[in-house]
Amino acid sequence: MFGKSEDREDYQRVPRPLAAMARDLPDGHHIPTHHHRRAQLIYGASGAITVSTERGLWVVPASRGVWVPAGVDHAMTCTGAVRMRTLYIEPQAATGLPAEPTVVSITPLLRELIVAAARVPLEYDLQGRDGRLMDLLLLELEPHPVPALHLPSPGDRDLDALCSAVRADPGGDWTTATAAAHAHLSTRSLQRRFPAATGMTLAHWIQQARLIRAVTLLAAGTPVTAVAADLGYATPSAFTAMFRRTLGTTPSGYFTADPG
Repeated sequence: MFGKSEDREDYQRVPRPLAAMARDLPDGHHIPTHHHRRAQLIYGASGAITVSTERGLWVVPASRGVWVPAGVDHAMTCTGAVRMRTLYIEPQAATGLPAEPTVVSITPLLRELIVAAARVPLEYDLQGRDGRLMDLLLLELEPHPVPALHLPSPGDRDLDALCSAVRADPGGDWTTATAAAHAHLSTRSLQRRFPAATGMTLAHWIQQARLIRAVTLLAAGTPVTAVAADLGYATPSAFTAMFRRTLGTTPSGYFTADPG
């Protein structure tokens, strides 16, 4: 469609500070763990993208992106059909940008610049219209961190096993007692070790896991009533109230909200 390579390696050493790649990916498409010499902004104009690193995972809809600094190992999974538009940026051109993976808002102007950049040849004319477009994009590329659906990894064998079980069944009855039993810990030990390992209370982590399941199901077109039932909510309105309270918008609004 765009007449450009879809091989990410072709974008790492091109003699330009910025390169933009377009790929249209199907629901469920998975890109295994890898890293880049360049920093990367991962943006999907549709669907949702899960980005995972050794520090945890993030899920983002079309109004947000994930900033991945150069050299950071990461994997990606698509939910729904994803029109991915990725920026690869020379580290020297990304000074002052976050040093850690970060979820960022994609403003309307930044979105249009990203889409336009994906149509620009790899070796664009630095002095021409394409070069000026890329210069403007670099100027606008000041990612503003936003509240994110983030599940930090504990890095603790007992807690990692517990977190895997919660992610597999986030709608389960995960009381402190049942979670402690699953991790073969006392409730007191769990309450002490979990926040120290993740930076979150167990209850917050479970809520994030439920929201991540909700967003991935919604991105795949699952009705709100079915999502609420999957997560153990008695009514869709109870689920919607939790979603709005936590993320500041309704489930449908999360995918359509203009980031401003």
